[in-house]
Amino acid sequence: MSEKNPIKVFVTHLFAETDDYLRVFEFLEGVDRFFYLNVSRPEEMPGSGGIEAIKDQLILQIKECEVVVVLASLYSENADLVKYQMDVAEANEKPVIAIKPFAGVAETAPELVERVAEHIEWNNREIADAIRRQARLEDTARWDVIDFP
Repeated sequence: MSEKNPIKVFVTHLFAETDDYLRVFEFLEGVDRFFYLNVSRPEEMPGSGGIEAIKDQLILQIKECEVVVVLASLYSENADLVKYQMDVAEANEKPVIAIKPFAGVAETAPELVERVAEHIEWNNREIADAIRRQARLEDTARWDVIDFP
């Protein structure tokens, strides 16, 4: 992974930039030497065609990615559309990561946890490492250094 070869990331959305959606990218921006390209485009809500047009737009976006990040908070808002995004990811052999609801205000639905490769906390290193592992199969073993006074 480099600036010339960023990881293509799709973050689940309901065609709106929610706080959690934006938070994922804020967290990723805080990681040194982590290069990604956001291929999810919530602003591209189809103007006509109904649910089929929405599904077609999601398919186009997910096919571009290397990894799908599912926001557990969206699952409680519209489980059917989030399940559909996961179905598209699985059909296109894209790994799926779920991020728990922010600040632990709720539990992740068990049926969501069963379908993902990794279920992670809101932590910039943990998110970046999970994306690296799932998208590029990179070993991300790190050592934490603790300085004692």
